[in-house]
Amino acid sequence: MGELDEGAVEEAMEDDPDQMLAMLADLTGATDPALRELARRLAGRLFLDLAKRGPSRPRGIGKLETKRYRPDAGDIDLDASLDAVLTARSTRSAVDPDDLRVRGWVTPGTAICLLVDRSGSMGGAPLATSAVTASAVAWRSPDDYSVLSFGKDIVAAKSQDQTKSNEAVVDAVLALRGFGTTDVAGALLSASEQLRRSNAGRKITVLLSDCRATVPGDVVSAAAGLEELVIIAPEGDSEEAEALAEQTGARLTTVAGPSAAAAALASVLDS
Repeated sequence: MGELDEGAVEEAMEDDPDQMLAMLADLTGATDPALRELARRLAGRLFLDLAKRGPSRPRGIGKLETKRYRPDAGDIDLDASLDAVLTARSTRSAVDPDDLRVRGWVTPGTAICLLVDRSGSMGGAPLATSAVTASAVAWRSPDDYSVLSFGKDIVAAKSQDQTKSNEAVVDAVLALRGFGTTDVAGALLSASEQLRRSNAGRKITVLLSDCRATVPGDVVSAAAGLEELVIIAPEGDSEEAEALAEQTGARLTTVAGPSAAAAALASVLDS
């Protein structure tokens, strides 16, 4: 009790990945602080690994820009990173990679806003599916994405113009718990506001929801203000999502469980 055997987790991932991912998502809310921290660390690593299906292909003419550090993004921008280096030296600590900046060629690529429905049951498999989808969005568009959760209110796990590590974003999603009503129209309007902050050549809103709105609002009009909308609905509970996709021209797919979330996202983004 109170411990996680990582070897057993790896074996369980081969036997029944959805059940294992669901259990890890639930354990991130455990009352035991040590177990909770271990579950979050292990779940975050697994979710990020599952999400790696390759970044989207950028479009347009490239230009040289300073951006957040990634090993393959370019050369270190010494001027932009100097404060971080000096701070690390003064405290005799390692430089935080999130504080470093690089110079590299970038093209107007893809901006994504992920909308996570937290109005219903938000534990186990649904929570794991949300975390894997957030991981996949972060992997495909690491420099230009946002993650919003919505029920009655809309809360940003990461804003479009905010710098935040992928691990921190996944951890924020894993902290979500379901409650309240469902404001689908408000969520779509918030996505439009987030994406207006981006200069990307392609702007996509990903709606992870059964699309069962319980708050008054014109969902179709809100969707009309989006450049591109894709919907990922739970398998076996997609009637409202299918109706919304037909009304708005959105692309739709369903997802059976967290282990299929990254592939589901890829299917609608790349089609």
